[in-house]
This record gives sequence, C-alpha cells and structure tokens, in this order.
Amino acid sequence: MKSIIKESFERSMSYEAYRTLVKQLVDDHSSTGINKSEEFIHFTKLNERRMKRWDKTITLSQEAQQRILGFQKKVTWLVITESWCGDAAHVLPALYKVASFSDNIDFKVVIRDENPQLMEQFLTKGSASIPKVIIIDDETGDVLKTYGPRPTEAANYVKRFVAKNGKLTPAFKADLQHWYNDNKGQNVIEDITMLLAKLQVTACQQT
Repeated sequence: MKSIIKESFERSMSYEAYRTLVKQLVDDHSSTGINKSEEFIHFTKLNERRMKRWDKTITLSQEAQQRILGFQKKVTWLVITESWCGDAAHVLPALYKVASFSDNIDFKVVIRDENPQLMEQFLTKGSASIPKVIIIDDETGDVLKTYGPRPTEAANYVKRFVAKNGKLTPAFKADLQHWYNDNKGQNVIEDITMLLAKLQVTACQQT
C-alpha cells in the first residue's frame, strides 16, 4: 500500500492548484474523470461556485481552533475527489480551512479516476465513494485514519433515507444540498478536529 500511496503523491496537487484546475475546467466546458458527460460538466460548474463561496465564508470555532493547535504530529491529508462530486464541493473547503490553520498538516488532492489503485485500497462498503481523506504519518508513511465520504450528520441522514426508501432520489439529493448550505461546513470541521484530538491522544500514549 505504501508504494501505491507514494505513486499517488507524485500525481497529487495542492488545494490551490486543484481550485485553479476546476476553474479552468469550467472555462473549457469540461470535468475531471473518465466520463466527461454533460451532467458532470454541469456539476463541475456548479461546484466551482460552491467552493468559491465556501472558501470565503467557512469559519472555525474557538473549540475547533484549539483542537487543531493541539495536534502536534506531522501528517499529510491525501484527499481523493473529482470536480463533479457534489459532496466534495462542500467538504473540501471545510477540510482545507482546518489544514491551513495548522503547520502540521500538508493538504494534497488527487483525482479518483487517475488513481484507481489508491481508490481500491480505500473503498467505503465496497464503493469508490468520494471525497475520501487518507491521513498519513509523515515520519512512518503509515495510514493513521481515513475520513469521508460524508460528514457524520449527512451520512446518517442518507442512511435513514435509504433504509426507508431503498435508494436516494433526486428530491433527496436536493435536500442534502440544502443541508450542506445550512450547516456551513461545521459538521466536517467538528468531525475532523475531533479525529485530530483522538490521534493526538494516541500519539501521546505511544511516547
């Protein structure tokens, strides 16, 4: 697995480079991924607007800031995504807001369809669901934890709906977008900073 991750690092980009890529894709009427359908091109354009808004407006609570500052281990977050993914457009800006507040977190982005072997190692219940965050120890190269594809509240919302209705509907997907808009990235921030706090406790126990 470490060799696969190393190869993926070589194809990775910064968050800023990813944002530039998505903007260029919109200008070029295109998308990331193998299937550059009109639907995916449309979603890429929509997601560019979403990410632009979140980049400007997402905030960190005092509690979140304290958890981030308390994390003292050098790690890299390797984030698997695609430009057309609706969940990713809401999740990545919140993740980056956390990472950019810490000197100990290096944030890298890779495109799922360009890294099939990596995605195969980090499936969610057998599915290549994105976005997926792989938290890697910079010193050892070990995978410490993963996160995604959805924040906990959204994941539970989806789970309850599928249990009742069998599958997601277009109307539900629209409702989920409203949930993301109302939540303003706070569930992602809560999830990931709590995860950092737990990793810090584990690191302290091992020393």
